[in-house]
Amino acid sequence: MLILKCPASNGQAPLNDVHIINLSLVSDVQVKREVNTVPEAPQSLDLCRLNSRVRNQIDEKRRLVTALSASVPPEGQKLFFAISKTIKEVSWQGSNIVVFNSVMITPPYKLDNVRALADTKALLHIKKVVEKHMKEQAASEAAMSVAGAQTSPQ
Repeated sequence: MLILKCPASNGQAPLNDVHIINLSLVSDVQVKREVNTVPEAPQSLDLCRLNSRVRNQIDEKRRLVTALSASVPPEGQKLFFAISKTIKEVSWQGSNIVVFNSVMITPPYKLDNVRALADTKALLHIKKVVEKHMKEQAASEAAMSVAGAQTSPQ
């Protein structure tokens, strides 16, 4: 790996652009200008914090892979991913999506299928998330159908 620290492209003096280059993909390197100052000592890394971030990311990816391997329709998987972007406490219980262990979304994963398992304020929040997801899906499908109509031969 080659790491290049350059002055910020936006011109802000205290900032830098950092470029990381995989040298196994490089066939030739040319030095355009040598540095004439002594480089700064690298900042120390908090290895415990980095290891914690790695573990958390691995756990998150495993959770998402589990969501993909659940035998549920694509609509359910899309809703699961939409919820999990903002709420980490979401899981599968069979084909049902459970959020905060207090709200359950059953197939066909529509707004009417969102139910509270206990008296909770989370129900309103989850309903808003589901409603937003459904609007985004409808807009996406409408945009795709318009694009498909424009490219179809006449």
